[in-house]
Amino acid sequence: MSRKLKAEEKEYEEEILESYESGEWKSVSNLDKEIARYALSAAATLTKDKRINIRLSSRDLEDIQMKAAEEGMPYQTLIASIVHKYASGRLIETVSRPPTCSTGRTKKLRAG
Repeated sequence: MSRKLKAEEKEYEEEILESYESGEWKSVSNLDKEIARYALSAAATLTKDKRINIRLSSRDLEDIQMKAAEEGMPYQTLIASIVHKYASGRLIETVSRPPTCSTGRTKKLRAG
């Protein structure tokens, strides 16, 4: 599934394209080897060889399903992505506005 790019994503994409077109990008000397290395890495990352069962509250599952729909992806893929980012230390928590739950009510933020 494809989704519309956000304004900042489109701007970033245009910067990369301009950079490429102006000749700022140089090919590596061992291109075939690098392509093979990244292909192996991508395949290993995308291989889902384990299945788990977890219990979630109905409200949390509904919220996750709504977020996944906004991103244009299945909710299982969103959960797997979140777990992968957490496990690899790349999950970044930001608080820009109070999160809302599926009922539209604002969740209480706990200090901790």
